[in-house]
Amino acid sequence: MNTLYKVCLALLIVGGLNWGLIGILNFDLVAFIFGGGSLLARIVYTLVGVAAVCAIPALFSSSDNGETM
Repeated sequence: MNTLYKVCLALLIVGGLNWGLIGILNFDLVAFIFGGGSLLARIVYTLVGVAAVCAIPALFSSSDNGETM
């Protein structure tokens, strides 16, 4: 598993957990930590979005060993 894949996976986990908290508790952890609408929060949201775009090819790969990127 290469470094880019690990970083993307970590960001997707952060994003998924954040959306889970928003859906269940109406609590935005990223906004709580960095301030709602702050530059740092927007950077985190942007990085999560970029990680999601980078993960799209994994949906279409046919790797037998489970490693995708």
